[in-house]
Amino acid sequence: MSAWPAATLLGSLKPATRDEMLSLGTFSQVASGETLLMEGDRKTRHVFLIVQGYVKAVSNSADGKVVLLAVRSDGDLIGEFASLDNRPRVATVTTVGACFVRKISQRDFLEFLERRSDASRAVYASIVAKLRHATWHRIEFGTSPMPVRVARVLLYLASRYGERTPEGVLIGSLTQPELAAMIGAREHSVHKILRGMREREVIATRYGRILVLDGPALSSDAGITEIPPEYGVWPTTPGDSGED
Repeated sequence: MSAWPAATLLGSLKPATRDEMLSLGTFSQVASGETLLMEGDRKTRHVFLIVQGYVKAVSNSADGKVVLLAVRSDGDLIGEFASLDNRPRVATVTTVGACFVRKISQRDFLEFLERRSDASRAVYASIVAKLRHATWHRIEFGTSPMPVRVARVLLYLASRYGERTPEGVLIGSLTQPELAAMIGAREHSVHKILRGMREREVIATRYGRILVLDGPALSSDAGITEIPPEYGVWPTTPGDSGED
């Protein structure tokens, strides 16, 4: 990729630092539904750099439910918590659709951070952003009805990873089954919700992609008028008339 979403780790790095990070570890394609990291794992310490694709981080709650913690995509880093503090993994991370990743050993990752102070600062800043977003996610997402959950995931993906086009904001390489997997819903339920959004011209679907046509309407569906800045999620509403 020649450009990375600005809010991601790769998007925040200087070109030379980014190129060096993209040379670390081993590159591979991972099939859909594969587990990259396992919650509670005390042995592994490597990290994954997502080159292309989506992954979801989930955790098991005390009452046995599976809780969606986060969605990550192009330019994001996963697994750095255990690599930095040598503690057990805090979440299970699985691929949503086929993904291209770089698997980087703990040694290579830590040596890279020692060599590149700007990368070290960027990684720690990304960790803070993840913790802020996790706080917002826990407050606003966990107990929401299904239509709200769908809208919030779309809002998040469009804002963090979306590509602005003359028609709206394009979320690439996201199928309806993958979206359903992200939020732990049945595919037919998500299909019904998306169909309603299409009929109201909030979104359009094209060849495994979702185009956000009406950002304010999507925000309304999500029940969100503004993300509190202290939770540091994204700067603008998808599809608005603000500056990039």
